[in-house]
Amino acid sequence: MCSTQVPRLHKCNEQVWFPWRTNNGPITDRAPLPVRLGGASHQALWSPIGRRAVCPWPESQSEASLDLTTSQTGKPHSLRGAAAARCFSATPRSDGEHLSSFTRQFVRITAESPRSDMDILKSLAHPEEIFNLFKFKMGGCRTIMPKLNYESMSESLRTCYLYLNQTSRSFAAVIQALDGELRHAVCIFYLVLRALDTVEDDMTIPLDKKVPMLNDFHTYLYQDAWCFTESQEKDRQVLADFPTISLEFRNLAQEYRDVISDICHRMGEGMAEFLEKKVGSMKEWDLYCHYVAGLVGIGLSRLFSASQLEDPEVGRDTELANSMGLFLQKTNIIRDYLEDTQVGRAFWPQEAWSQFAGHLEDFAHPEKLESARSCLNLLVTDALRHVPDVIAYLSRLRNQSVFNFCAIPQVMAIATLSSCYNNPMVFKGVVKIRKGQAVTLMMEATNMSAVQTIISQYSQEILQKVSQADPTRDRTLHILAVIKEKSALPESSLPARTHHMSPMYLSAAMLLAALSWQYLSTTAAQAQGTGDMHGQ
Repeated sequence: MCSTQVPRLHKCNEQVWFPWRTNNGPITDRAPLPVRLGGASHQALWSPIGRRAVCPWPESQSEASLDLTTSQTGKPHSLRGAAAARCFSATPRSDGEHLSSFTRQFVRITAESPRSDMDILKSLAHPEEIFNLFKFKMGGCRTIMPKLNYESMSESLRTCYLYLNQTSRSFAAVIQALDGELRHAVCIFYLVLRALDTVEDDMTIPLDKKVPMLNDFHTYLYQDAWCFTESQEKDRQVLADFPTISLEFRNLAQEYRDVISDICHRMGEGMAEFLEKKVGSMKEWDLYCHYVAGLVGIGLSRLFSASQLEDPEVGRDTELANSMGLFLQKTNIIRDYLEDTQVGRAFWPQEAWSQFAGHLEDFAHPEKLESARSCLNLLVTDALRHVPDVIAYLSRLRNQSVFNFCAIPQVMAIATLSSCYNNPMVFKGVVKIRKGQAVTLMMEATNMSAVQTIISQYSQEILQKVSQADPTRDRTLHILAVIKEKSALPESSLPARTHHMSPMYLSAAMLLAALSWQYLSTTAAQAQGTGDMHGQ
């Protein structure tokens, strides 16, 4: 049996998780994990948000042992005996309750990895990111992930929020921060479209079966028992347990149901259309992105207006709402070049890539690097033309929770585009922004002035990378000039920044604090573990 460090218990966003590692190294396998928790068997599913697994908490259980086995090493990673009993016994929570009463909730197991240390190292040149990482970890997450009252929810609604956290890469936190009944409507909207998207993505479903499913998917919302258990996709649980999602859909107010059903219908038909043809022209790229993401922006805008948290004009202006979705989708398609081509998916438009290569897959070859970067920069430039619409859309929003929900993904997208522009790593792996960078954006993008400043900052970063020899140079410079004009702030509202300490000094101090914190946490955990062993 593997030895483990004794974990400390944490509670965040009404879910319980604990950090841990074994002498076999960190767990990184994203396949379902066989779990025995409290004497019962489970399949714990990896959450796409971080290296975390989620499984049900055993009801009426004051303590439990946890056994995990991963297919990555074939070796057991276990917490048993006193260590497990202490983790799951009646440990005081910050609100004075005890973990033993925290039933029908979820255990979130976070497998620690060296990336937590690397996150700090990557942000050394950006001291504000290190500060925000600590601030976020010490409670700043509450500004974007407020505490939800899961106990007041029906069992089916709690299950929907579990699926939301399992399947959403970036939207789970901001969805759960929305105000009032809009939160549930957007949660169900997301899960319905995630189920639809899972059907589209599943390459094991034959076309003669998939096309009718996509076209008819909106009708399944009103069929109590419809489900699909043959999917092999990572998010297959939203199809296998679709009756739970459709039940909560039917519990929504009529105005929300009408929007969700309509968007699901139009999106399903659009997906079916593009299953049987390639994304050829740039206009077809816009159309495909409209079907899979622009319609999401339109549907969300209609939900915002239906909730009366935003003005009717927000829901009526479909052009701006469509641009919001297209900007996010194009960013994802650009970033995911390698992942998509490796599994036979092609979303880069042929009109663009055929100018530089005979086959889309050629860009992954080292000898095609310059051509690959030229095509990449062309597509980034095309995506950037939606940014003025993004600024116009966000400037109309009045509700804080809706603004955060809309603004955070958009600033993440422009930061990602800045990282991708002219970057050969797009053709060798997945380009990601730093974790400290992401946290900083999440915490800062809470008002229009801040968003304009962020957009201006990353636009200037892209400007610095524009090559004299790039074929799209003139178009890139033009759209960046437009973005600069649209994102400009009046002089009176420009943020003043005063540095009282050298950035390098602040970075060193933050790193020292991080290492000290990690050392003290480890020492305390080891001391606690030694005490437990003596007590056995």
